[in-house]
Amino acid sequence: MFIRLALILSALLIVVSFAAYLFTRDNRFLGFAWQVVRFILFALLVFGVLYLLERYGLAAWKVLL
Repeated sequence: MFIRLALILSALLIVVSFAAYLFTRDNRFLGFAWQVVRFILFALLVFGVLYLLERYGLAAWKVLL
């Protein structure tokens, strides 16, 4: 649920940033949108690694015990 909320909020931030850029032609809004994209990709990578660790690491730990 947290990931969905983060994706929806980030999509809204990106759309609003691009709209603000189109109205003002200020490059700060494009930079902000790029920062949001990088942060969301990093967060998804972290959650993906944690999921894989939980799925396979803890399952392997149970087998060994």
